Amino acid sequence: MSGVDLTSLKLELNNGVEVDVEITTLLNGGYAGRSQDDVRAHVAELALLGVPAPETTPALYPISPYLAMQTDEVPVQHERTSGEAEWALIVAGPRPEDLLLTAACDHTDRALEVHGVAWSKNAGPDVIATRAWRLVDVADHLDELTLTAWVGEDKADTEIQRGTLAELLAPDFWVELLRERDLLHPGTVLLSGTIPMREGVDQFARCWRVELGDPRTGDVIGLDYTTRRLPDPIG
Repeated sequence: MSGVDLTSLKLELNNGVEVDVEITTLLNGGYAGRSQDDVRAHVAELALLGVPAPETTPALYPISPYLAMQTDEVPVQHERTSGEAEWALIVAGPRPEDLLLTAACDHTDRALEVHGVAWSKNAGPDVIATRAWRLVDVADHLDELTLTAWVGEDKADTEIQRGTLAELLAPDFWVELLRERDLLHPGTVLLSGTIPMREGVDQFARCWRVELGDPRTGDVIGLDYTTRRLPDPIG
């Protein structure tokens, strides 16, 4: 891809090895709960914000690759944006050992979402953690892995999401889908879709924190960031 500047992610594995991945394809899964009850709950959450129900589930949204970011600050245009706790599958190379799993947060423009989910997801970044596990190393207990998110105004200390990977379609489902669509190539990143948010917690808070945890080892991969309101436009 001569002449094209690609977004690059740097990820540290448990053995201390650092992996650099140039992102060529970024995809966001949606409505991806294994339980249809959870899917309906998420559809209901979005309906409260005016987002119409999808025609089919799960959904898959192509995202501009430069929106995959490792950052602690997310610029936003208004106050109606929020994150979603997710795991990310990163194809770092051609071998099964090169499939990586990490924590991610899909920061979405909720005001734009009522006009188009894909548009809203292209209006904010997919924040990616700086550490990752090899998928093969956790494959025998994927459903036990935990996904948790906290929010807050000055500090992300109020829990808004908590669940396990058993609530979402498994990475193997997405690996096969990527293979079928000829997208299982180095540089592809796919976010899993999210778990339901707790009622009564303000998702439009400034600060977000997401953790992917392995209860067998006690290891946790985390990320956190604060939103920053952009200046008002002129014109």
